[in-house]
Amino acid sequence: MIYLDNSATTPLSQGAKDSMISAMECFGNPSSKHILGTNAKKMLDTARENIGRCFGVNAVSGDKIFFTASGTEANNMAIFGSVYAKKRVKGAKIITTDSEHSSVENAMKRLENDGFTVIRLKTRGGVIDMDELRSSLDDSVILISLMMVNNETGAVYDVEKCFSLAKAKNPDIVTHCDAIQGFLKIPFTPKKIKADLVSVSAHKIHGPKGVGALFVSAEILKRRLLIPHVVGGGQESGFRSGTENMIGICGFSAAAVEGFSTFRSNVEKMILLRDTCEKLLEGSEIRVNKPSGARAPHILSLTLPKIKSETMLNFLSAREICVSSGSACSSHSRNISSALVGFGLTESEADTTVRVSISAYNTEEDVRALADALSDGVNALVRIK
Repeated sequence: MIYLDNSATTPLSQGAKDSMISAMECFGNPSSKHILGTNAKKMLDTARENIGRCFGVNAVSGDKIFFTASGTEANNMAIFGSVYAKKRVKGAKIITTDSEHSSVENAMKRLENDGFTVIRLKTRGGVIDMDELRSSLDDSVILISLMMVNNETGAVYDVEKCFSLAKAKNPDIVTHCDAIQGFLKIPFTPKKIKADLVSVSAHKIHGPKGVGALFVSAEILKRRLLIPHVVGGGQESGFRSGTENMIGICGFSAAAVEGFSTFRSNVEKMILLRDTCEKLLEGSEIRVNKPSGARAPHILSLTLPKIKSETMLNFLSAREICVSSGSACSSHSRNISSALVGFGLTESEADTTVRVSISAYNTEEDVRALADALSDGVNALVRIK
């Protein structure tokens, strides 16, 4: 089996597996005051510190890391928690892009139904329209929420420039970055990109599914610009109630530590494999959709010659090669990808586009096998058509 769908999820690292097994033995509730609870609390604190170090922050004092059940929940926590803090006036403006993940886009649709105005910046060629951003910034903007890496095209958005413009216009604007595809792929710290809130997810970095995290700056906490989205027993300093998923959190921590320690070599390898795959496809009928600006090291968007992506996925799957047609979270939907259309593809082209996403676990043999299979698929499927 050749797995090239790492933007959907990644295989567990050995360190994550080992840490999760150890966490199973410490079954205490970290909120309990007896020794088993205290031991669990120490493991939770260590995990929080580890994730904080990967962000370049001290998560013990000042800035905080709050654990969630997913990246989707972290995005929702950031968006709804900041918009509804201090009873902000309905009709206020929120800025995002036309290419966000469904966990952000659907949150924006709900806010529109609640009376807020949402501005979706164009991202043609994988670049945010800065002129549109400048013209949209005014005193009514309360939140700007942007993804760092587009999960379908691999475009890296200049969130630092966008957030800098927003803060220069109005320091009270809350800045949120969905860094789920960028965490441990793109070098950044929340301070450098001027992000108040940053969402990440474990299963994109060789950790387990079902656990995410939200970075919250000390300034946001001090000014009480975030309120709980999930209420209950007051875990995670009252910002995300519910007994912590200790097994998942410990796996997340271990995977993050591993990825952080090998960050540079991992990125270099992914870039090499991505570029090798592109070179192998040169001269074929398959088009590589290269962003005009910066690119993530691990994502390739490929448009096929009048072959529906689902048809090619089935062909590749029969050869035990796994890729995808876009976001796994939206695979059940038959709607045309808004991210690909926003990038500049026609609806017909978007319907014939596949996504290849690489990890440092892949090899040159994997991408060569993929290139061969794609070539065979194009020849066979076009002939059948």
